Amino acid sequence: MHPGKKLRKALAGKGLITAPGVYDMISAKIADRLGFTTLYMTGFGVSATLGMPDAGLASYTEMVERVTQICQGTSTPVICDGDTGFGGLLNVERTIRGYETAGAAGIQIEDQVFPKKCGHTPGRRVVPAEQMVRKIEVAVASRSSPDFLIVARTDARTNHGLDEALRRGEAYAKAGADILFIESPESEEEMARIGRHFDLPLVANMADGGRTPILPKKRLEELGYRLAIFPVTGLLATAKALEHVYGVLKEKGSSDTLASQMYPFDKLCALVGFERVWEFDKRWSED
Repeated sequence: MHPGKKLRKALAGKGLITAPGVYDMISAKIADRLGFTTLYMTGFGVSATLGMPDAGLASYTEMVERVTQICQGTSTPVICDGDTGFGGLLNVERTIRGYETAGAAGIQIEDQVFPKKCGHTPGRRVVPAEQMVRKIEVAVASRSSPDFLIVARTDARTNHGLDEALRRGEAYAKAGADILFIESPESEEEMARIGRHFDLPLVANMADGGRTPILPKKRLEELGYRLAIFPVTGLLATAKALEHVYGVLKEKGSSDTLASQMYPFDKLCALVGFERVWEFDKRWSED
């Protein structure tokens, strides 16, 4: 079964789907075991683990490699950040085919000028809406299955206002997008207006520390959202935990007081697959 089929069915139901942001195999495997309906591979997070800002610096090759790792190492459907499609229309075709072959349930494509920037940082510019419409049309035509979901994101709100963002959302829906993502609304009132405006499933980007208010699940449902992504929640928590424990190591020179604050070593071994290694060694050992 195509991984997008299950997610498409869930989107047709009721209630909000919460998708945690995953960015490497540890975050993906932990989230995968918790029973989420879908995961969200965050471009910000992947770029951060490569030591770069989310500013269009991570290449298609680097991103699709991470898509492959995460999708093949988990059983939960994954929506993956595809930035601008990594270039022009031919690049979009390659990106769609690469992400779908890698096992993604869907891809998010945005209408920023390449190279893009994180949707909650300054300096973003958008291409003419007609260019993005063509990208969506190419994306729809390039997928091998209609169950591969196309998430169309517009970043027009910040520099061009909400009316323009809504107009673009309408055009992207007409072009064949399965899910709409109106990035960076700046108030609950704006989010309510977005929710009233569209019939397609809508993404709420709950980017901690960003421009959009973080709202409770019930309120997001009331506003008309079907999918809420939390792209940096796990990454920010991980960074804070690392800063703390490394600070203790620097100050005290030992981890002897940190045991209760760490993931158990045996659980981490199981998470990354050591049990299979031990079974393999037991079966094939020459001793």
